[in-house]
Amino acid sequence: MRILVTGGAGFIGSALIRHLLQSSDHHILNLDVLSYAGNLESLAQVQGHPNYTFHQTNICDAAQIATHLQQFKPDIIIHLAAESHVDRSIDGPAQFIQTNIVGTYTLLEQSRQYWEGLSTRDKPHFRFHHVSTDEVYGDLGKTDALFTETTAYNPSSPYSASKASSDHLVRAWHRSYGLPVVISNCSNNYGPYQFPEKLIPHMVLSALKGQALPVYGQGDQVRDWLYVEDHVRALIAVATRGKIGQTYNIGGNQERRNLEVVQAICSILEELCPRKPAGLALYSDLITFVEDRPGHDQRYAIDASKIRRELGWQAQESIETGLRKTVRWYLENTSWWERILSGAYRLDRLGKQV
Repeated sequence: MRILVTGGAGFIGSALIRHLLQSSDHHILNLDVLSYAGNLESLAQVQGHPNYTFHQTNICDAAQIATHLQQFKPDIIIHLAAESHVDRSIDGPAQFIQTNIVGTYTLLEQSRQYWEGLSTRDKPHFRFHHVSTDEVYGDLGKTDALFTETTAYNPSSPYSASKASSDHLVRAWHRSYGLPVVISNCSNNYGPYQFPEKLIPHMVLSALKGQALPVYGQGDQVRDWLYVEDHVRALIAVATRGKIGQTYNIGGNQERRNLEVVQAICSILEELCPRKPAGLALYSDLITFVEDRPGHDQRYAIDASKIRRELGWQAQESIETGLRKTVRWYLENTSWWERILSGAYRLDRLGKQV
């Protein structure tokens, strides 16, 4: 097949592309604007692959999107491009509205026109897979409930509100125009190549430098953790075998309090990297409680029984095995994250920032 991936230089997108090129003969077109979170160095191992093409493209640019669709002629679009960091959305929501809402609208409309122009032979095989988040459902509080595919939307942050909006647009294009879509909503991802501003890599790298490990409030917020490789397998299942018009929740069934995750990272580092910065006795001594984030949701937890029942997918990594793999990867790939922290990853061959 010919698969167009938006946001393929990001954390999940790059993992998806690496997996597809290593395990299939599909042809992949990666469209990414290369914002601060886009890093082509995450795709270094597939550069030059005969089935892989990259174009630096803004999903809000309708003309460019139309050109790529007509030239590449995808069978499947997997739409991952998004602004995704909650703290950034609180500080500056405008870019989230532009990318997550306007960008999704632009991609949907160009995809609709492309799909409508397909031959009667090719038209039934086209799919648009929109990748979203469990944060659109809001806050479960301290209940025992789980998010299902029918849970009412109740977003709390500009980020989750913009993703909720994009989900509604995708459903509207299916209902109004018949565009063949599938949607997936995932829990918190983690794993290799994750941008250092996210919780797990931020804690790992801060600990290695002997810096404070800031934990919001008392660290009692609960998240369901999903290893990125598990998510990638789920995305492929949904994109290729999911029922048109349906939503699939993807979760790792690994609920942990944020403080527990940070403590686990410290324990793994004690074992894998016992040589600490000068004057530091224990990595856990760096844990610092800070003022909670505005509108911080207490708990997210996904019921993934539908995708398990209908598509045969379930997470293979526990938080314990996945976290160990993740910490080890950051310890063994210092050049990747050091270039991000220095800003060098954004320099092109002419020394200009992309």
